[in-house]
Amino acid sequence: MRAWGLPLALLMLAGCAGSPEPVAPVPVVVVPPARIDPGVLARRLMAIQPSWPSPHVDCRRAKCVALTFDDGPGDYTDHLLDLLKARHVRATFFVVGQMVAADKKHLVRRIFREGHELGNHSWSHPQLTAVADDVLRRQLRFTQRLVRQLTGVRMQIMRPPYGSTDSRVADEARRDGLAQILWSVDTLDWQDHVPAIVARRATSGRPGAIVLMHDIHRTTVEAVPKILDTFTKKGYTFVTVSELFNHPLVPGRRYSGR
Repeated sequence: MRAWGLPLALLMLAGCAGSPEPVAPVPVVVVPPARIDPGVLARRLMAIQPSWPSPHVDCRRAKCVALTFDDGPGDYTDHLLDLLKARHVRATFFVVGQMVAADKKHLVRRIFREGHELGNHSWSHPQLTAVADDVLRRQLRFTQRLVRQLTGVRMQIMRPPYGSTDSRVADEARRDGLAQILWSVDTLDWQDHVPAIVARRATSGRPGAIVLMHDIHRTTVEAVPKILDTFTKKGYTFVTVSELFNHPLVPGRRYSGR
């Protein structure tokens, strides 16, 4: 099993949205990302500029929805990106640092290049309220550093694993310039691996909804075409989390929908 196998196995069982039972703290081994030569980074960034511009959408007037995908990049993220690209739909990806580091395809670059938003979902997906201060700090900062090395993006949003947050997590997010993003629609796709059920739950939201999904589940990706069709027929515009709000998000503050 890979070094990150234990946190990922726990994630697959419990799901990002949490479970009725409290999540027990687990030992967290945080491995810092390797440093990349600035010249190499500059050459990479020249090759991965976003492939289409982000149109301005006033979500105070338009019917907007933000689709969000947690815990990747994973085995099905590439196909998900194909589906979104075919419709010119932008979404938000809350990535786990260890998954980014293990991804040989460097999908985080493709996510950025195709106009999606990147968010910090910790380094190894622990319950942040249950770890020590120094571990909490590294969980966010190592992922920030790695994504910036690969894409040039300084992420401005984060999602605490399991939605578990408190004043201490908020303070660290504030220090790192990260707004906390929760959700208003939980598809429970980690629990019910049935595309029709996931699609029905995802499209139950109202204008201004933030929809929680996970791109590590094949059945979730299979539900995406139906989700896009249904929202489109209802007249919705797909936006990233930051586009959903027509003002800068405040670091440390919690947001769960417009």
